[in-house]
Amino acid sequence: MAFVIAVDGPAASGKGTIAGRLAALYGYPLLDTGLLYRAVGVGVLASAGDLDDPIAAQAVARALDLSDLDRAEVRTRAAGEAASRVAVHPGVRAALFDLQRDFTKRQPGSVVDGRDIGTVIAPHAPAKLYVTARPEVRAERRWKQLVGQGEAVDFEDILADIHKRDARDGGRKDAPMTQAPDAVLLDTSEMTIEQAFDAARRIVEDARARHRL
Repeated sequence: MAFVIAVDGPAASGKGTIAGRLAALYGYPLLDTGLLYRAVGVGVLASAGDLDDPIAAQAVARALDLSDLDRAEVRTRAAGEAASRVAVHPGVRAALFDLQRDFTKRQPGSVVDGRDIGTVIAPHAPAKLYVTARPEVRAERRWKQLVGQGEAVDFEDILADIHKRDARDGGRKDAPMTQAPDAVLLDTSEMTIEQAFDAARRIVEDARARHRL
């Protein structure tokens, strides 16, 4: 069985950076599933569609290609908000399910970053992390990221977005953002990225040792 490293958690918790470093460490392909939903949202907006229209969003999701994730526009604040809105549509999630599940079958393993990887996409993943941080810490990280990309954003607006997205993602009935029972919780609120990555690496190494038994 492929060794899947599932990295779940809320926005700006540090899970994307951790997932990227784990993929580089082990030489595994990486899938940031949040970018899938961002790409769907961007696609709907590009076609002048309605993000709250499940039919329009599902059509974009079914036509999505992994190469669409490389576009700069999927990493903007607007794309993040659009992603949270289209992700509530069951048809969108269904359209992207097989793509994500197929990715987890890659040998010898993969790293998949999202919000329901350990609970829905790869419930049998040998290594599961749930990475989180306090909302204020996550808002500051996202604010610095967006400012670094040249966007003019206000911290309080970002914090409000964080709270709104947490409530929306946590309230989804089909795939709520929640920690899998067998996932290891990693709170990065008081950690540097190096400390967070080292903690994540040790969690994965423990899972790898159990996987070889």
